[in-house]
Amino acid sequence: MIVLFPIFSGLLAILVASLIVFKLARQPVASAAMAEIAGYIVIGVRAYLSRQLRTILITTPVLALIIGFTLGPWVALTFVLGVVTSLTTALIGMAAAVRANVRTAEKAVTSRWQAFLTAVFGGSVMGFSVIGFSLFTLSVLYLIFRDPDPLTGFGFGCGLAALFAQIGGGIYTKSADVGADLVGKVERNIPEDDPRNPAVIADLVGDNVGDCAGRGSDLFDSFSADIITGTIVAMLYVDQYGPQVVFFPLILQAVGLLSSMLGVFSIRRLHKMAPEKAFDVGMAVNSVVAVIGAFVLSQLLLNDLNIFWGILLGVVTMLVSSVFTRYYAGMNSRPVAAIAEASKRGVALNIITGLGYGLQSPLISVVMIIVAVSVAFIISGGSLLAVVAINIGTDLLIGYIMTADAFGPISDNAAGIAAMSGEGSAVIDSLSALDAVGNTMKATTKAYAMASGTVTAFTLFATFFSRIGLWAIDVSTPFSIAFVFLGISLPYLISSLVIGSTARAAMLMVDEVRRQFRTIPGLMAGTGKPDYAACVDIATRNALREMLLPGIISVAIPAVVGIAFGAWALGAFLIGAVAGAALLGPFFNNVGTAFDNAKKVIESTPGQKGSPAHQAAVAADTVGDPLKDVAGPSLLIFMKLIGMAALLLAGLVH
Repeated sequence: MIVLFPIFSGLLAILVASLIVFKLARQPVASAAMAEIAGYIVIGVRAYLSRQLRTILITTPVLALIIGFTLGPWVALTFVLGVVTSLTTALIGMAAAVRANVRTAEKAVTSRWQAFLTAVFGGSVMGFSVIGFSLFTLSVLYLIFRDPDPLTGFGFGCGLAALFAQIGGGIYTKSADVGADLVGKVERNIPEDDPRNPAVIADLVGDNVGDCAGRGSDLFDSFSADIITGTIVAMLYVDQYGPQVVFFPLILQAVGLLSSMLGVFSIRRLHKMAPEKAFDVGMAVNSVVAVIGAFVLSQLLLNDLNIFWGILLGVVTMLVSSVFTRYYAGMNSRPVAAIAEASKRGVALNIITGLGYGLQSPLISVVMIIVAVSVAFIISGGSLLAVVAINIGTDLLIGYIMTADAFGPISDNAAGIAAMSGEGSAVIDSLSALDAVGNTMKATTKAYAMASGTVTAFTLFATFFSRIGLWAIDVSTPFSIAFVFLGISLPYLISSLVIGSTARAAMLMVDEVRRQFRTIPGLMAGTGKPDYAACVDIATRNALREMLLPGIISVAIPAVVGIAFGAWALGAFLIGAVAGAALLGPFFNNVGTAFDNAKKVIESTPGQKGSPAHQAAVAADTVGDPLKDVAGPSLLIFMKLIGMAALLLAGLVH
């Protein structure tokens, strides 16, 4: 059976990820100082995750009962499985990242290239786990049910878990980061990752629970949603292509998995290149192999070249989005240089300049998505399967992209561990350079995720329209326009809630860090020891409390609209929500990253640390932090979650 190919591909990815984790665990940590700092991070991560899991698992049975009574027990069961699988995948990837960070720091003492490889392969565990668990689980579920409805329950569970993980992890990491920077860098004028700063451990913990676990759940959700919508649409084309078309999304994703693994492992051969260049070459390998595999598969399985053109357009859309994100947010870009220059005149001009560039940054990506969807739809004669092909085409790099994304927090943690352990400037500078590469790769990943998520959301509501038989919305009536505007406004509400939550948690963190500097004898002199656990506890408690309301609103409002007003109202609402989030999310991601990189540009200039320009850039960076790491990623998940919720409600609102 052809479905065995994605099953075995998924198992292969899980096996490779497990072997990498095993290899990381066997590597000893010789430096006692590094091991001590890494131990603090592990304790903080475990404390946060145990509380987060309890919070999510308390809400999951309640929603499962509601889904079971309204949509059936099998949908409820797969919903729970989606929650559990998403969280499990994120935890595995994050566990590898926590092991890799200290080993990356230690490798940097003797070899920058070995440190780079350790961070890359530590990050690959997340990339391989995301694809492996999704492919395996969804393939088995389809073999069991032969019906896409239970798969929709799985997708909804993935989306809900991702939303909670991203909002909670984002609030955690940014409240700690903002508190550490405002008091440590600005008020006390001490370096980043200085062991005297009480919030620094919470900041390092946050890199793992936000950037690793949160992002892993996010892309697991995207990947799974694309398979589910692809399977639903493919079932409409059985008469045209035969029964094998139903397995096309799964097999194509398996091709993407194998090409991603090849791209990651090709980096080992690129030791003569700079790290950022090695990442680019690995991505090129991934892209070329994936496109060739997609061409062969389209011809053998469907004998339709138009579907291949859709896949190719999806890959091109991702690459174009990445290029333009690097232009607006990359370390060496003109906009970032302009923001850094504006910092010499104060924080206000830094922020104004950044906002000016940030507001224009989503345009090219959105235009590229529109062009790709329109071209595929036209050349295929109006085939929705060609649009699905674009969507899955955006996923063919996801294993590689997730590897590059997890590389960022691993290298960031490694630099922090080295600084807190008292390593020499050569080691710290080497790891800081890797951290700068990681920052660029995280920006690229966010561009990838946002563009892919926008296409996913587009496909989700197109699938919703096809399932309920709604082919047009009458925008000449005020009622349809009203629900479009309601949809547009919801991303702003969600953004307001998560940014406000981050601010409240950060204020408590600032108060605690100030209190410790004021009351602990000898803390500034380095003779007193800060209370790291108090800051970790503040970040944990507030992140988990604040994540619930945005999550509930994201699910409840679409459900109320659909059940109370019907399919046409929910359709109009979806269009508005996706339109609002598709523009607002990239703006948040790009402007926040640009602020961060402008700060790094100033820090890399000799003699500028601690200068007025540096302090202005640090303050602007703290403004950008909740935008790029909380609001932007939350909107990405929100777009997909409401689309999956609409598919779940299709039978009730039809």
